[in-house]
Amino acid sequence: MDADRITIATTCLTAAHDGSLGFPEIVGKLIGAGFEGYAVDYRRNSQTFYLPDGDSLALDMPASEGGIAAAFDADAVQTLIRWAQANPPDYSYAGFSTRVKAAGCAGYLVSFSGRRVVYFGRTAETHVEVFPG
Repeated sequence: MDADRITIATTCLTAAHDGSLGFPEIVGKLIGAGFEGYAVDYRRNSQTFYLPDGDSLALDMPASEGGIAAAFDADAVQTLIRWAQANPPDYSYAGFSTRVKAAGCAGYLVSFSGRRVVYFGRTAETHVEVFPG
């Protein structure tokens, strides 16, 4: 992977965690750099960015508090997504990560071309969230 894309992916990962960019801005930067999506793995505390040609870049994420609950609560995950989308003053990605893990989310896959995010639990239960219009 070229240095410019590595820099963009690293910048977007950092921006998600420090709150300097929101999800729409991060998606725009990643699409502009040619990425087709990314995956967040809370079990490994890593985020992998994917290019259409099969190339990928895995980066370590800052660990969030708490563990991943055994049971996947799709309703709680959806509520947390709505909280993130509303972006109220008390929102942070670290807080989202802690709470979504407590709702049993082990990770999620973002598809730019599919315009959706698939959240999954330890038992492969899922919640699919389509990008807002």
